[in-house]
Amino acid sequence: VGIPLAVLLLAILLHIAGCSPPPEPVVCTHGTSNCTVTNSFGSFPDRSICRAGNVAYPRTEQELVAAVAASAAAKRKMKVATKYSHSLPKLACPGGLDGTIISTALLNRTVRVDAAGAAGLSLPHSPYWYGLTIGGLLSTGAHGSSLWGKGGAVHEYVVGLRIVTSGPASQGFAVVRELGARHPDLDAAKVSLGVLGVVSQVTLALQPLFKRSVAFVKRDDSDLADQVAAWGRLHEFADMTWQPEQRKVIYRQDDRVDVSSPGNGLSDTLLARSAPTRMLADARAAEELLQENGTAAADLCAAARPLADTVERQAYGYTNDGVSFTGYPVVGYQHRIQASGTCMDSPEDGLLSGCPWDRRIHGSFYYNSGFSVALSKAPAFVSDMQRLRDLNPDIFCAGVDTRVGVLLRYVKASSAYLGKPEDCVDFDIIYYWSRTYGMPRAHADVVDEIEQMALRKYGGLPHWGKNRNFAFSGVITKYPGAGKFLGVKDRYDPNGLFSSEWSDQVLGIKGSPDIVKESCAVEGLCICSEDSHCAPEHGYFCRPGKVYDEARVCSLVLRNQLHPSDFVWKTYGTLLCWNGPC
Repeated sequence: VGIPLAVLLLAILLHIAGCSPPPEPVVCTHGTSNCTVTNSFGSFPDRSICRAGNVAYPRTEQELVAAVAASAAAKRKMKVATKYSHSLPKLACPGGLDGTIISTALLNRTVRVDAAGAAGLSLPHSPYWYGLTIGGLLSTGAHGSSLWGKGGAVHEYVVGLRIVTSGPASQGFAVVRELGARHPDLDAAKVSLGVLGVVSQVTLALQPLFKRSVAFVKRDDSDLADQVAAWGRLHEFADMTWQPEQRKVIYRQDDRVDVSSPGNGLSDTLLARSAPTRMLADARAAEELLQENGTAAADLCAAARPLADTVERQAYGYTNDGVSFTGYPVVGYQHRIQASGTCMDSPEDGLLSGCPWDRRIHGSFYYNSGFSVALSKAPAFVSDMQRLRDLNPDIFCAGVDTRVGVLLRYVKASSAYLGKPEDCVDFDIIYYWSRTYGMPRAHADVVDEIEQMALRKYGGLPHWGKNRNFAFSGVITKYPGAGKFLGVKDRYDPNGLFSSEWSDQVLGIKGSPDIVKESCAVEGLCICSEDSHCAPEHGYFCRPGKVYDEARVCSLVLRNQLHPSDFVWKTYGTLLCWNGPC
């Protein structure tokens, strides 16, 4: 075990200059026809292949209008794909070979900057990962972390937007709509899931270039429930990382400082760095072996502390001058501190190295769950998670990626119809995903119970660009502005050309995002209601949650704990085998 875990650790920490940027999400077999589109991980949560008849690559708004008009005239479905396609759900899937993908990869220039730009400007907030486009991150409500001012969501800084929608024949089948800061439809367009049209231009309210001072402080987690709601008020860019198996919390103390303050700090987050391809593949193979042997919890817990200590000594990827870390605080300009992603823009090296999740490498392959719980309910939710942890701390090492922990960020209430209806804490969890359908991950019930607890008991909201299918079931009923959003959608796209089966399910228009079949709960496509939704042949049965007893999760049940009704017999040739292969 020691050697594979050492490989895993080295793959995380090694930083090299070269990197093959991730591949394009759209691939076509005949020029721009007969295409498929995927996300950066190479798989949607339901593992389906998304096909489209053709793709268009407009370079200007005029070309974009022509692409939309051509599809609208032919009554073809359209979906937008960005250059990076970093969202997990099927937001970019038009639904078949009669659909069109409109890629915004070449719509990538700054149209204008007002006179103040000469002195330097900053976007005050963004996600921590910069491999995103402005249209994509707005469509999914992406955010940083802050309760100060307008908060950490990027869409709160939109003061103007141009969007190309379908139109009647009398208007050439496409319409350019310009929405100013006071336009009533802006609250629909600035978080739209891509179902209104194609955003062609965005005007953002920027601020004079500023500096930040960052320090990370590790503390015991005994008062986490008390701190979770208060911490976001104390520091402008506050966040937390909870390490449940270690009973620790890493508090981010992060505030503006005078621009004359010395320092040229840089954030180069460890998991967004390039690493050697072979090392990434070996690390994944080691991880798969731990999962298959059922020893993930014990072995990963044994490695968790030295791993965490090493990452801490590396200052979580921060340096004081872009090269080395000499101590806290790290002071630097906003654009060097807010986000990172050096594996996206390092020099091409022929796939000798890459981003850890590059689908060509067979490296990292994981789920990313993100959900927001109202600030007023967050203390109780955290207490419940700690109660679950206290039952068996070791299983959190397998259930939650120990390299990352549970990231807590703050998001302020928004006027956007599909934005957060109240101040909240956003919880981000990364965890193992098998490349084999229906293969359970070790101690999967930990995260599954946490998710159901957040979404059902505490009325949480899933991040639009993350999560598995079941998280979106009935979600639209939690948004007070949903009716207004759907009203704008009906006016902008009355024929539903920018809608898909997935968006109709999520928005409550038709069908459900749940897919009920064998092993669906293992895949996050449903919440189990019977054992076949789990993996009884591997010893995983549908059981109530351990803290939230209304949850239904796939739990590992030892044979001596089984009831006779749990027996699962399978025929293998002439042999009868119980709960697994012979």
